[in-house]
Amino acid sequence: MQYKLSLTLIATSLLFHQAVLAANFGGPDAVENTIEADASDRPAAVEERLSQNWFDWKAGVQEKHGISLGIDYTPVFLRSSKDGASGDNNASSGMVRFFGSWDLLGRGTKDTGALIWKVEHRHKYSDVTPQAFGFDQGYVGLIEPPFSDEGGRWTNLFWRQRLNGGKATVTAGLLDATDYLNLYSLTSPWTGFMNFAFSTGSQTMFIPNDATTGIAGATMLNDNIYVIAGVVNAYTDPTKPFKTFDDFFTEREYFTSLELGWAPSQGLIFFESAHVTLWHVDASIPAGTPGGWGLAFNYTKSLNNNTLKPFLRGGYADDGGTLLQKSIGAGFGYNTFEGRDELGVGVNWGEPNENSFGAGLKDQYVIETYYRYQLAKQLAITPDVQLLIDPPNNPNHDRLWILGLRARLAF
Repeated sequence: MQYKLSLTLIATSLLFHQAVLAANFGGPDAVENTIEADASDRPAAVEERLSQNWFDWKAGVQEKHGISLGIDYTPVFLRSSKDGASGDNNASSGMVRFFGSWDLLGRGTKDTGALIWKVEHRHKYSDVTPQAFGFDQGYVGLIEPPFSDEGGRWTNLFWRQRLNGGKATVTAGLLDATDYLNLYSLTSPWTGFMNFAFSTGSQTMFIPNDATTGIAGATMLNDNIYVIAGVVNAYTDPTKPFKTFDDFFTEREYFTSLELGWAPSQGLIFFESAHVTLWHVDASIPAGTPGGWGLAFNYTKSLNNNTLKPFLRGGYADDGGTLLQKSIGAGFGYNTFEGRDELGVGVNWGEPNENSFGAGLKDQYVIETYYRYQLAKQLAITPDVQLLIDPPNNPNHDRLWILGLRARLAF
């Protein structure tokens, strides 16, 4: 009886926490959601926080001044069963991020206005970065998208305004489109699947670089139906973020998106929902990218008190310089040890975009399994295994095993 009560309380806590995240109309990597998750009393193998005084101080600052802060560091290590085109069979890099929000309007109400920011430093440990490792192996796709060697960069600097009692949100400034676009609960490359095939657009969507000027908004149309839309610069340099403000009005090369979805409630949008996303990107002669459009879809279900989360995702692209022109993936996430850890399994089929890589390439498949072990409330360690089948640009090997290890330390 005590065990059942404990399990029920943990499941209720997880559902409440996830409802708060979805109510913010942002995915797992949106600044406010990340801060909320890191501060939560989540189950861990080591129950004591590494620096409880720091979290107590942050909670006091948030209560007194409306300022929420977060810092994390994430290293990633990958190793392939075969050498790539570079002659290397490994890739690794790290990333430190400092992010926060400052409620400046309506603090204490549901309709707050806040300044949101995130700055990062991305650095490599090996000659090949995890971001480039897939192409080095002959795979058409990204093994771990954000982990590059770009150095210091902005990702977010925008105003977020909630409206209509929190049922609507508008953001404007330097945005990251992957914070609001085609999301579900396992999409984060910091906490969920590594391979981009299981993330935004299933590799069939043009993705603007982070820190791109634009405006995005979301609203509930009724208790179950929601819409999320945005227009941002299509082509930016995140190491020169403020140039994108001028480009928005002078270059006029945009990425636009419109998403229509259904969920049992606003609090379950990214955990139990179905949506379709329509996108379009303008052509750019300087960037050498053709224009195009596409569709992406997602169906996610929550079962057994949200411990089992099956999903079905995919997309279609009509050019747009995408990696794939057709893609379908399915899998599940499963929370183990009363919500402490998470097992993820996914399978994806993809047809390379012939306008991007040439005609006649084979279809490719990827199977990925990860296990996120919550060692401490601030430290998660995630071993990961990927099987790449028929990598189109590697005629010498039809099977490649990629072993990965990721850690995330949050403060």
